[in-house]
Amino acid sequence: MRHLVVLTGAGISAESGLKTFRDANGLWEGHDVMSVASPEGFFANPELVLEFYNQRRKQLLEVNPNKAHLELANLEQRFKITIITQNVDDLHERAGSSNVLHLHGELFKVRSTKNETSILDWKKDLNLGDLDQNGNQLRPHIVWFGEPVPLIDKAVKICQSADKLLIIGTSLQVYPAASLMHYVPEHIAKYFIDPNPSISSTKDLTVIAETATKGIDTFIKII
Repeated sequence: MRHLVVLTGAGISAESGLKTFRDANGLWEGHDVMSVASPEGFFANPELVLEFYNQRRKQLLEVNPNKAHLELANLEQRFKITIITQNVDDLHERAGSSNVLHLHGELFKVRSTKNETSILDWKKDLNLGDLDQNGNQLRPHIVWFGEPVPLIDKAVKICQSADKLLIIGTSLQVYPAASLMHYVPEHIAKYFIDPNPSISSTKDLTVIAETATKGIDTFIKII
């Protein structure tokens, strides 16, 4: 089967009711992003950061995959599909996608503050005093600003093996994720679904100026 690599971002989950990462003022749910999404923010006010992600976790439990998530899962009948997502939600998995790489971590997981490979599944609140087996505080399993992206090399290798590329729900402005499209083989077909695209169609790139849930139908019709 041909290998379809899919890069997804906040736009695909927004239609399920999850707010995008930050608004035009650089805020995330009313907070300066650096206060809740950086090691410095966690060090300065761990209670604030933990409660922020507790609220995101609760919100995620209240929403469901949308048509775009479901159609990507259905496409596994026609393609070998690898989804590389910037999203920390589990909506791709809940929709039925079987091969999802989370570049920026996962909201329903936590990890040790001293050992980043010590990762636990976690759907309840995370509080100060919740410790790993060695007595170290647990933190959200999220890649914060200023931290390395451990899975970027794996994502690059996946892109290098693509036969087709679909980009959906991401503006391609956040690096290093935004660089991934440049690692796919030259001249393979690329598709970009975005309601307000910043780029235009070219010989090898088809821009679909629609939302994720509408654009996925257009994509399916033309592949």
